[in-house]
Amino acid sequence: MLELNAKIMGQGPALIILHGLFGSLDNWVTLGRQWSEEFTVILVDQRNHGKSPHDETWNYEVMAQDLRDFMDQQGIPQAHLLGHSMGGKTVMQFATEYPEMVDRLIVADMAPKAYKPHHEVIIKALNAIDLSQVSSRQEVDESLKASIPEMGTRQFLLKGLGRDEDKNLAWKFNLPVITRDYPNVLANIDGDLPFDGPTLFLSGSASNYVQQSDHGEIQERFPQARFVELAGVGHWLHAEAPDEFSKEVLAFLHS
Repeated sequence: MLELNAKIMGQGPALIILHGLFGSLDNWVTLGRQWSEEFTVILVDQRNHGKSPHDETWNYEVMAQDLRDFMDQQGIPQAHLLGHSMGGKTVMQFATEYPEMVDRLIVADMAPKAYKPHHEVIIKALNAIDLSQVSSRQEVDESLKASIPEMGTRQFLLKGLGRDEDKNLAWKFNLPVITRDYPNVLANIDGDLPFDGPTLFLSGSASNYVQQSDHGEIQERFPQARFVELAGVGHWLHAEAPDEFSKEVLAFLHS
């Protein structure tokens, strides 16, 4: 059993938040602080990310089990769950396996379907950098620039850059396992039963992760699903439109 790293703030009903691929709980601190005024907000690093342990096994079944173990360790019998992207699939998998432990479910810009590979450029660029030959974040940024011209994407990835025990630069995420098992994060969720609790699917109109054609499959698995699309917003909807995103999340949790 892995001991996941977490940051807990506030008091009230439990709201557990899971980040996406290459991310960490740090991505959610600002919104988490806002919501902690009325919820016990629990930001969690998933396995192979952030400060949580690295492990050779990486798929949605084990990440859902990690969340189950974490809630048991923390004495949380039931919680609201919010997951973005990869985290969205983890909370969907969890809800279909342990429905009695989920109060309300929020999925940010993700469907339960399988996706085609679309991170190959990033994975290749990260693997092309020999961190033993660089000494600063600026050098890593320069190395990534040719393959990843978008500054926002590079800045997000560089949040995953830290230092090991010898003070050498090292990725916080488990790049070898992510590279090898990347297809696992593209896979559809395969929980046995539909989750019949209140569920919100929040997506961005400028993102192609959740299509109108996905709504039928979503409603089969999540019969109470509501759909809200944020206009002009991409996949990083909580970062691009934090106020609008927060408003929709709180409206759903209060409803």
